[in-house]
Formats: sequence, C-alpha cells, structure tokens
Amino acid sequence: MDWGTELWDQCDIIDKHTQSGLDLVEKYVKFVKERTEIEQNYAKQLRNLSKKYSPKRGSKEEQECRFSNHQAFLDILNEMNDYAGQRELIAENMMINICIELTKYLQELKQERKMHLSEVKKAQQYLEGTYKHLDNSKKRFEREWREAEKAAQYAEKTDQDLNATKADVEKAKQQAHMRTHIAEECKNDYASQLQKYNKEQNQFYFTDMPLIFNRLQDMDERRIKKLAQGYILFADTERHVMPIIGKCLEGITRAGTNVNERNDSVVLIEQHKSGFERPGDVEFEDYSQGINRASSDSSLSTPKGPLELLGRNKNKTFRLFNKKSKLPSSSISPFSTPPTPSPANGPPSPKFGRDPLSYCLKEINKTVKPRISSFRTLKRTFTPVKLTSVDSEGFTHLPPEQRRKRLQQKIDDISKELQKEMDQSEALGKMKDVYEKNPQMGDPASLAPQITQTAQNMERLRGELNKYESWLAEAGGRGDSIRYSTHSLNNNGAHNPNSPGAISEDTDSSQAIYSEFDDEFEEEELAAPIGQCTALYSFPGSSEGTISMQEGEVLSVVEEDKGDGWTRVRRNNGDEGYIPTSYATITLNK
Repeated sequence: MDWGTELWDQCDIIDKHTQSGLDLVEKYVKFVKERTEIEQNYAKQLRNLSKKYSPKRGSKEEQECRFSNHQAFLDILNEMNDYAGQRELIAENMMINICIELTKYLQELKQERKMHLSEVKKAQQYLEGTYKHLDNSKKRFEREWREAEKAAQYAEKTDQDLNATKADVEKAKQQAHMRTHIAEECKNDYASQLQKYNKEQNQFYFTDMPLIFNRLQDMDERRIKKLAQGYILFADTERHVMPIIGKCLEGITRAGTNVNERNDSVVLIEQHKSGFERPGDVEFEDYSQGINRASSDSSLSTPKGPLELLGRNKNKTFRLFNKKSKLPSSSISPFSTPPTPSPANGPPSPKFGRDPLSYCLKEINKTVKPRISSFRTLKRTFTPVKLTSVDSEGFTHLPPEQRRKRLQQKIDDISKELQKEMDQSEALGKMKDVYEKNPQMGDPASLAPQITQTAQNMERLRGELNKYESWLAEAGGRGDSIRYSTHSLNNNGAHNPNSPGAISEDTDSSQAIYSEFDDEFEEEELAAPIGQCTALYSFPGSSEGTISMQEGEVLSVVEEDKGDGWTRVRRNNGDEGYIPTSYATITLNK
C-alpha cells in the first residue's frame, strides 16, 4: 500500500502529515539540546563540588592524606571529577550525534518536501488550465450551435415567405450554412479539448500525483527511520560511557574498602610518637626525720614538690622551660639525701602544731598534685625549643622518635642526590674518553668545568651525608629517653657531673637534649616500589616527565598521588614517569 494509490485524493492530509513529522524532529532536537544543557550544568556542579572539598596545596588537610580515610575521601573526589567528565562527554556526544546531525537532516527534508509540494502545485495548475480551455471551447460550441440553429430556422422561414425575394432567401441560406460550418468547427475543437483534458486528467491522477505522493511517503519514512535512530542514540550515548562510569563507582567502592582503621592509628602513632618515657612516681621525701625541734619557726620552710623544684632548677645550659629562674645555692634537691639536721635542743616549732609529720605530708600533697594533674602540664613541661641554627639543622628541636625519622629522611634525600651526581660524573667521564678517542666529536677540555663542578658537589654531599649519619648514630647511642635520676643533683642542689644521666654546663649547646633509637642507613639505587597499578586506558605520555602505557599494562608504583592527579610509576626496564591517577587501578602495599 502506498500513498499514491490509496491517498490519491488526500493531498491536504499528506501536506499536514509531513509538516507534523518535521515539527516532531525539530521538537526532539530541542529536547536533546535541553538535556545536554542539564548534563553540562550537572557536570559543572560536580566539578565545583569536588574542587570545593579538595584540600589545597600545603594545607593541613593535604598533610592528613597519609591516613587511609582521608586518602579515600580524596579518591572519591577524584572519581567524582572523572564522573563529571563522563557527563560532559555524554552532553558532547548527544550534541554532535543527535542535535547537529538531525538539524542538518531536517533542513534537507524541508527542502525536499518543499520541492515535492511545488511539483504537486504545478501539476494541479496545469490540469486546471487544461480544464479552462475545455470549458471555453464547450461554451463556444454551445453558443455557435444555437446561432446556427437560429440561422437555419430564419432561412427556412424566409424560404416559405411569399413576399421574400429570391435574393433574401439565398442570403438567409448562406448565413445558415456559414453558422452551421462555424458550429461544426467549434464542435470539433470542443471534442479535441475534451480529449486533451481527459488525457491530462488521467496523467494527473494515475501517474503524476501518485509518483509525487510516493516520493513524499518515502521522504516521511526516511524521516521516521532517522528519528528512530536518534531515539536509539539517546540511550546508546549514555550506555557507551556506562563502563567508565561503572569504573568510577567501583573506584569509590574501592576507596571505601581500602580504608584501614588500624593502619590509620599506626600512622598517627608513627607521625607523633615522641619517644619519651612516662614520668616515674614522685618519691616521698621525709623531712620530718630531720626536724630540729629546738629551732625557731624561721628555720624551716614549706617543702616543695619534685616537679616544681625541677622547674626551678633549670640551669643556663638547658634554657628550655624558664630562662630567668636560677637555682639557689641553699635549695634542697628532691632527688638527693636531705642535709644532716642539727641536734634537737629546743622545743618543737609552733608552726607544725602537734603533728609535724602530717603537716609535711599535707604540704607535699598540696605542691605535687597540681603539677601532675594533666598530660597538658607534662607536654608543656617537655616542650623543646630551638637552641641554635646548628640544632635546627640536626633536628634537635624535635622529639627523639621524630628526630630520628627526619634524620633518616634527610640521609635518604642526600643519598639520592649523591647517586645522581655520581651517575653524572660517570657519564662525563665516558664522554671525555669518547672525545679523546674521537677529537672530531668534541673538545675534552670543554668538559673540565662540568667535571670539576660535579666533583665539588659530590664532595659536599658526602660531607653532609657523613654529618647526618653521625647525628643519627649519636641520637641512637644516647639511650631510649630522658630519665630523671635521683643522683643527678648533689646535696647543694647543683648538677653532679659524675652521676649517670647528668648534663654539665660545659656541654656544647649544639648537642641535642633528647635520645633516640638507632636506625641503620641502607643506600638504594632506586626507590623501592610501594605498590602496583594496572592501566585502565592507554596513555601516550607525550608530555615531559610522563610515561606512556597501554591498556592492561602492569606497572610498579614509586610515588603515590600527592593530590595533583598524577602518580609516578616504573617499568621493569627501569623507565620512570608520571601517569594520570584516574587512568589506572592502583594497589598499594600494606
């Protein structure tokens, strides 16, 4: 069934139907455009959201990314950023494959429809013109035939009239004959026009119009097929990026799975562990045994707590807690044996009342308890200060555990720089040998400044390396932590240089006041991998510092993402470079 056969008389209906189809295509294009705008706005809002909650460089939040729960949240933000990119890709593909394509096709359909309707109009006008000619010839034939009949009747009447002359009769007969001849010509013309019109009408209704209507039908069917493809593309465009969106969602799930609460606790301990031991119990100083009952009230003073005395007894060498306080020569050390009392010759002091022992204990409790009431007090007591520029270089202002780590890190950095200088020196040496053997390639003397500079750099780095290694060994050889020995102060309240753990005033201020654990240094040519990654997509690695990879390739992770979206990896052949973090699945070693 086709339009030309079944709808031969429904030209107006076909006109309206084809116009309605084109309007539907235009409406669908507008719908897709609005959908792309929604996708673009959604992607923009997602990117702004990820940027809003991403830590800024050098901020406290970025430093906390070493914890797995913080790193997982950062991974989620990166995945959301990639997810936003996929939404933008959906919008872009819909705009190119649907909106632009259908708009271009719609213009072609409009031109084709306009051409077919123009042909219909021309055919109708031609048929109407033929019908007008037919109608005119018909009316002329009718008019001339009536005139011929009148002329024939007049001639017959004249012939029967007795009063008419022979000339009148002959004239009337000639007139009737002429009119009859004209009527016959009009009749023949009418017949010819009628035959022509019937032929044109048959051509119009059985050939021309069905052909045009069938072309319009073919155009409309092609329009429907193209529109159906646009409907399918609407779903396929999003379906094509669903695997990548699924990987983004898998990355979010993996980020949650990689959170290790136990490891975060260990990281916090390693980051802030000071290496100090907990303070020991405060010893009881029994001053009641040395009370001279014959002495006056002014001969005794209220006992002080051990921590209070320790805070007052800091000398100039320490300068940690109180720079202005000085230790009186007559003060009593809480860690030493009380001085020998004089013989009891007088009555007991009225200050102690009836029970001097209970009074002393009460006073000791008053002075000791406020000093050890909280960890904040202890932390404030042991807060180190920067002594000199040398101490800052040796990290002596840090707690023992943190100092040891910083020294080890500094040694590792210097070792890497030294290795680079050694490699450069070796390369310059080989180049110099080549120049000496082949002078046309270059002048060996031109390499002398570089070789000299490299040697100086190596010497400087070796000196720094030895210095930091000696500091590390020194820190590890001092013991585990600071201990307050009961023999560190003599009876006069001064330091005893012969007692274990005592620090004399002659000690160099550049020496650290903390002890640390020993850590062996092992020089490595290459940094040990911290995990592995599998490429999700191919990456050309055309930029400087990057490395190419193929989809599915397994690489070793040397340095994890610092928040800038790049991860440093290494191949088995030793090639290193950076790749986009979102292009690979990364598994770090536990």
